[in-house]
Amino acid sequence: MYAVIATGGKQYRVSVGDEIFVEKLAGEAGESLQFDQVLAVSDDKGFRVGNPELEGAVVEGEIVKQGKQKKIIVFKYKAKKGYRRKMGHRQPYTRVRITKITA
Repeated sequence: MYAVIATGGKQYRVSVGDEIFVEKLAGEAGESLQFDQVLAVSDDKGFRVGNPELEGAVVEGEIVKQGKQKKIIVFKYKAKKGYRRKMGHRQPYTRVRITKITA
């Protein structure tokens, strides 16, 4: 059984027990949360797709960790003009373990 959920402007294919990295969500490690934007579900009844979401379908998860990804360097440069800008960025994320899929 798996589901396709939408969160943070992205779509994820999840099954029970999966751990996914999503855009930062509010909450502390150990708290539970629900994803109600379920786009599709595949189970023993077959594959069902919402229009755009499935009514009554919920995916439950537990926050494992809040963190930041590795630093990326953003370097801007214009030739022959003496313009250089160096910046770093670390994107925050939330690691979520999927505990239950209800459809």
